[in-house]
Parts: sequence; structure tokens; C-alpha cells
Amino acid sequence: MSTLKTQIIQPAKGKILVAEPFMRDFYFHRSVVLLAEHNDDGTFGLVMNKLVQIKLNEVVKGFPDFEAPVYLGGPVKTDSLFFIHTLGELIPESMEIIKGIYWGGDIDLVQEMIFHKKIKPADIRFYVGYSGWEVNQLGHELEEHSWVVSDITAKELLKNQPQKMWKNSVKLLGKKYHEWVNYPLDPVLN
Repeated sequence: MSTLKTQIIQPAKGKILVAEPFMRDFYFHRSVVLLAEHNDDGTFGLVMNKLVQIKLNEVVKGFPDFEAPVYLGGPVKTDSLFFIHTLGELIPESMEIIKGIYWGGDIDLVQEMIFHKKIKPADIRFYVGYSGWEVNQLGHELEEHSWVVSDITAKELLKNQPQKMWKNSVKLLGKKYHEWVNYPLDPVLN
């Protein structure tokens, strides 16, 4: 009888990290992190599913009133703003992470485009702070089974509601992980 082997996906730009269900960290509890960079210098990503109830022009003074969602991107540099978008080359200096999703670019141009209503809220997401790992740090966390690396498409990333993204991402991991969605938020309550 043959057994199916689960393919292990390595961290890389455009992959996501899905947190194990009992991670207690404030920033990473049941989080999904999109990796924008993973190289010999370390790893940079943004938590995709931690929506905060604050308006963009409250985060960055001088920004026009704009209804794009603002998320908590992670515990590093929480005094800085980061963004992903679907606008590609319309925003110079942006970098494609996965097909159809870009990271960063000229923030002054973004502000101007928002002012002139050339960007819709569905085109862009803003993040306060980011998630970062030093060289080998993420590898150790993966060995401890704190995260599972997975693929995601732009559509799955943008169409998922933040409060459902972790569960939906777990379901995409395969049968081995399906029981995670039924685990209680606090294992002590089980």
C-alpha cells in the first residue's frame, strides 16, 4: 500500500505563513502572514488578517479621507506605514510579490492618486508595522511547528474577509490540518 506524502513548501516571496492554532502572541494569534521577502538577510512579511478600526488619515496626517482598510502588519516598526496594492506599474518603485499583488512604491504618488480619486479602496491595503525574522529565525519557528507555509493567489488574498482568512487558509492546507479550525481559541477552555 502506498502512502501519500505531504509536500513541504519552503518560505519564499509570495508564500503565506499560517499560524498554528494555539500561538499566543498578540500579533500572530491565528494570523496569516504574506511574505514579501525571504532571502539570506532574513524575512519580511505583513499580517493579512488583523484589521484595526482606524482610518488611514488618522494614521498618517495629511492623507485624504479614504475608506481603505488598515491592518496591523506586525510587531516591527509599528510607527511606520506599509502597503500592498493591485496597481502594478502605476505606482513606481513597487515590487510584485505574487501575480497581481505588489508591495510598496512611491507613497507620495499614492497620496496624490487618492486625492484625485484614481485609487479605489479595493486596490490597496495599508499596514501599520510589519513582521520580520532574522536569518534562520523563521526556520527555527517552522521546526517548532509554529507556522505552516502555503501558497495563495491574489484572489484568495483579497477576497477573504479578515475574520475568516485564518480558517479558510487552514482549510487550504489539506486534510492533515482540518481539525485546527475546530480548536478553541483558548485551549484551557477545552
